[in-house]
Amino acid sequence: MLFSNRTDPRFTRWTKSPLSSGNEGCIYLAKADDGSGDVAIADSKAGPDAPIQVYSRVEWVAFKDGVKSGAFDDL
Repeated sequence: MLFSNRTDPRFTRWTKSPLSSGNEGCIYLAKADDGSGDVAIADSKAGPDAPIQVYSRVEWVAFKDGVKSGAFDDL
């Protein structure tokens, strides 16, 4: 995972989580436009200049697989 800022030009199409409600406390995701497969996560509470978390495609797939398999259910 790397940290970047929300003005990282590779991320232009942010999608709000369907589980976020209202306009506060929303999580946004974006896939890099450069074909790398990187995925960024931003938290609206942190503000537009706050760092974003950037994950490689391999890291993102491992995380999703872990969620689906219940690897984090005890957290």
